[in-house]
Amino acid sequence: MTEAGAGRPILVLHGGGGPATVAGLAAHLAGSAHTLTPVHPGWEGTERPEWLAGIGDLAAVYLQFLHERGLREVIVVGSSLGGWTAAEMAVRDTGGVVAGLVLLDAVGVRVEGEPIRDFFALDARGVAEYAWHDSDRHYVDPAGVPEEQRARQRANMATMRALAGVPSMHDPELPGRLGGVRVPALLVWGESDRIVTPAYGAAYAAAFADARFEVVPEAGHLPHIEQPEATFALIDAYLDGVAAPAAR
Repeated sequence: MTEAGAGRPILVLHGGGGPATVAGLAAHLAGSAHTLTPVHPGWEGTERPEWLAGIGDLAAVYLQFLHERGLREVIVVGSSLGGWTAAEMAVRDTGGVVAGLVLLDAVGVRVEGEPIRDFFALDARGVAEYAWHDSDRHYVDPAGVPEEQRARQRANMATMRALAGVPSMHDPELPGRLGGVRVPALLVWGESDRIVTPAYGAAYAAAFADARFEVVPEAGHLPHIEQPEATFALIDAYLDGVAAPAAR
């Protein structure tokens, strides 16, 4: 768990790529908030207990963590798999812990006609082409990656398979439950995302009772990395519109 900054609490949840993929986002948010950025169990060499077998279990872990810390009115920001976890937290929250959601190219629902790309079937070149706007810039040749890092990546993928399902990457019950979420949600999508398309994201947003959907040009599955200024501006505007606990 990395903590930084002071102010209202923001829980930042990474996707399948691990905590490094949200490090810049968390650093930005720490300029005006108290950020908590955990490593999901089973990522980066951490242990995953056997009972942790789905994203719902992970969501329950984080709700319990926030409860034990005495934190309320928390904004939960999640990227990809982390966005799915954030959504699952919101539908399970019965204690007023979650005050708002920011989902960045989240998976987790099934949208007719807009299937989630089978990430597990993609090689390194496929990941670059489907996940990034500028695929040439972000392609990483596996031959140049140290074996220790490749082993860690394989372990991360194994954990993602265990929690998210192969290749489903969604909870069939989640869309029907999102309408009961009363906190405001912001869904930010990279225009060039081909893992989960903007049309998928728009349908995801429509399932919430109170959500805004924004598209970031020249960005793929991780808009906060490819277009940080535009993405951060959208998130900052959202946070400005969600009253902090002291102002309620």
